[in-house]
Amino acid sequence: MRINYDILDLQAFVAVAERASFRQAAADLFLSQSALSRRIDKLEEGLGVKLFERTTRRVQLTNVGETFLVNVRTALDGLEDAVLGIADLAAHRTGTVTCACVPSAVWHFLPAVLKRFSARYPRIRVRVHDESAQDVLNLVLRGEADFGINFAGAENPEIEFVPVHVESYVLALRHDHPLAGRKELAWKDTVDERYISVAKSSGNRTVIDAALAGIEKHPVIFCEVNHVSGVLGLVEAGLGVAAVPGLSVLPGRPGGIVGVPLVNPEIKRTLGLISKREHSMAPAARTLFDMLKEELLHSSSGTPEGKVEQGGQVAGT
Repeated sequence: MRINYDILDLQAFVAVAERASFRQAAADLFLSQSALSRRIDKLEEGLGVKLFERTTRRVQLTNVGETFLVNVRTALDGLEDAVLGIADLAAHRTGTVTCACVPSAVWHFLPAVLKRFSARYPRIRVRVHDESAQDVLNLVLRGEADFGINFAGAENPEIEFVPVHVESYVLALRHDHPLAGRKELAWKDTVDERYISVAKSSGNRTVIDAALAGIEKHPVIFCEVNHVSGVLGLVEAGLGVAAVPGLSVLPGRPGGIVGVPLVNPEIKRTLGLISKREHSMAPAARTLFDMLKEELLHSSSGTPEGKVEQGGQVAGT
């Protein structure tokens, strides 16, 4: 059954039911009585039922009309809530923003921005997925995250990649290691060290292996761990050294670990904000995205290491 009516017809029905009078309802709605009657007639015709018993002295809901009134009130209240909810979202009063990012970005870039964002929009909930680079990319592609902070995605045609930070790989050492005071280290200088690495499934490992493929002497791995955090735990325990992204060991990171830049070859990766092309973000998500973009670009511009350049190698984490 196709019912031909609009919201005004439903509002007219509720007004008549509540006032039990066409004259008073028409006055409330700023309609003529004849226009109001036409609305009710159209509604009854579309539904195929009588909603009111009408006499010259009174207007009374039928049994069907009473049931319909309950449903219509619920529907109109829900519609009003939906409209107000959209207004709240547009005004950044309520809602949820979902961000996917690699763990190093969570530690170094999110706290300051999230603190400002939460102070400005206290009723916006932020959900952060700290995952590997591939998982971050997949979350954005599937629409499960509004945007991401990642080292992967620049080559994907479905992804908009905004480069915001470039970092080099460093050798992670305990602060009391004999090489900890060096300004830089060539890879060949580390061949005699007990070398800890992330597993072959890691994007970091793929990039490092590719860069070292043409080098005659390079470290021999004696222990593999799935994640950089695990690698650093073993380094801090004095079990060896590891090549890790520079953000992993910047000052402020807990633990007695230092990072010495690795050269010959120097390996870099580019951090970017990623979002799905031709996908419009909700206002709150766009606001947080823009705040992160401004923060990351500003924090990167102050140091040569952070300067964004095109063409850098991209790795996962």
